[in-house]
Amino acid sequence: MHQQGRNDESNLRRDLGLIPATALVVGMVIGSGIFMKPGKVILAAGDSTLGLAAWIIGGLITLAAGLTIAELGAQIPKTGGLYACLDEVYGKFWGYLFGWVQTAIYGPAIVGALGLYFSSLLIPFFNFSEELKLPLAIGTILLLSTVNSLGTRYGGMIQSAATAAKLVPIVLIAVFGLWQGNSQILAMSSGVNEAAGMGAAVLATLWAYDGWIGVGFVAGEMKNPAKILPRAIVIGLGIVMVAYLAVNLAVLRVLPAAEIVTQGKLAAGSAAKWLFGDFGGKLINVGILVSIFGTLNGYILTCPRVPYAMALRGQLPASSLLSRTSRFGTPLNAIVMQVIVAVLFVTMGDPDRLTDLAMFIIWGFYILGFAAIFILRRKTSPEQRPYSVPAFPLVPAIAIVGSIYIVSSTIKNTPADAVLALGITAGGIPLYWLLNRQEKQQSKA
Repeated sequence: MHQQGRNDESNLRRDLGLIPATALVVGMVIGSGIFMKPGKVILAAGDSTLGLAAWIIGGLITLAAGLTIAELGAQIPKTGGLYACLDEVYGKFWGYLFGWVQTAIYGPAIVGALGLYFSSLLIPFFNFSEELKLPLAIGTILLLSTVNSLGTRYGGMIQSAATAAKLVPIVLIAVFGLWQGNSQILAMSSGVNEAAGMGAAVLATLWAYDGWIGVGFVAGEMKNPAKILPRAIVIGLGIVMVAYLAVNLAVLRVLPAAEIVTQGKLAAGSAAKWLFGDFGGKLINVGILVSIFGTLNGYILTCPRVPYAMALRGQLPASSLLSRTSRFGTPLNAIVMQVIVAVLFVTMGDPDRLTDLAMFIIWGFYILGFAAIFILRRKTSPEQRPYSVPAFPLVPAIAIVGSIYIVSSTIKNTPADAVLALGITAGGIPLYWLLNRQEKQQSKA
């Protein structure tokens, strides 16, 4: 392993304990998916029992993935996360291509989807016209991008408030739904004859579990990563899985499966209205809106750092422009670029399609991360590893097989979207060779 990785790790302050590390997992994962996806999961699976199974399968794949990436992050605790790890394990090209995917698809698609989810709930809350869906989504993205351009302090304030608020609707819907609901939970049909299948259902749950990868890359700042990291991942994702299952069970207890499918993104709000009346339902809907708003803020805060980091290495067109910071110390030009691409994705109008695009392509690259563990294992002894994934090679194998299943299911179920994502990814390859060629010419001159 390169010496650079060891140096980066030794320079980090180790003051992160188990509780804040676990809170980081929970805070990064819980966002909009639990409120937006129950209907789509049931629709894809075909009935409520298979829908609940999809949430469990998605959680187990995520847990295996998190434990596997934890070993990678503990050994290569470098700024840039998986982007830096792929760069070190596989070489500059694969690190670049992952960064390109995050810049051109993953970040903008998720920001666009969250903007659309937010506007789709805001419209019925204030009885706005459906024609305002796209303008409200774009306006929300522009608002938060402007706030984050003025300094991370302001974006961080929004994030802290939203993280605390997002747990309120989850707890209230779960507790009171299971207590007061009276609908049958298991073996309830989606009401639709043709189902997309478990692959599509699990893919939808992975959007709700997304965000887990970040905790593996603060390993260098943990007091004892060998103990804290796996515990934080297991406990944190365990809490998330319980919360997600509880909310799904509660919503099914309140609304029939077919109605959840029909209600779509509004199902959680409808369940809240049934439980708490008009006023209470509105309060819960406010909590859901705040949760999505905070999640959107988090992605707008973090995603532009990827193109900014790539621009510092000269790995994007107009790198000299994208690598500049504003007088507020923020990567303003990178933020503007991400907003422009996100707005283009918003015009597609379907947030579920955007999240599927993002999950498909990012899990394709996660496979490379999982496989990197086997490469590093050949280069390091157990004494050199701060943390070793348990039940090796079973856990990494589960992560890899699960990822391949998700990617192949997407290609089968929505080939046009898969081709679109792969096409944008391939579009980064000629850029890489062009920029490399320019760099070599400049170094000779």
